Amino acid sequence: MALTDENIEVTQSITYRVAECERDKSAVIKGEFTSDSVFEVVGSESGFTIRPARLVPPVHKVFPDDEPDDDDTSRDGRRFVALDGDHVCGYVDTEYEPWNRRLIIADIEVAGPYQGRGIGRTLMSHAMERARECGAGHVWLEVTNINAPAIRIYQRMGFSFCGLDTSLYSGTVSEGETALYMSRCLG
Repeated sequence: MALTDENIEVTQSITYRVAECERDKSAVIKGEFTSDSVFEVVGSESGFTIRPARLVPPVHKVFPDDEPDDDDTSRDGRRFVALDGDHVCGYVDTEYEPWNRRLIIADIEVAGPYQGRGIGRTLMSHAMERARECGAGHVWLEVTNINAPAIRIYQRMGFSFCGLDTSLYSGTVSEGETALYMSRCLG
């Protein structure tokens, strides 16, 4: 879905655009999810295997408020927002790194009552459009291995596993989880 000449797109009652005002840029949606499965990382002599496994009981995770802000100003960041009237109901934060032609999905959030309406998919399509405009060769993101619902959505969007980090969350409330890296080639 392309933005209109005024840099605004209207889909049903939700409006999408590049974040323009401070309210758009500073909006925070508390991330949370429930999952009945996890993507286990199993080490072997020749590397790693990532496989889904059932969780009983399901896990409900709410991301902490104390995640550090990234004040790296060298990246070319842009936020796309989804608005219901004046209310920010979703956003995707992107950063472009020209040295390796990578567009990073730094964060994507859709408020609970708005989930399941295609807002995240539409926000991601705006990120993909930006990646193409920047000349990116691929789009990259990081997701915890216990967020199986997001992983499945990313896979349906064409992302695949490209790496992992078993220590990224050490010393945080997410200790014990594994960071999975996913990418989608463009071209």
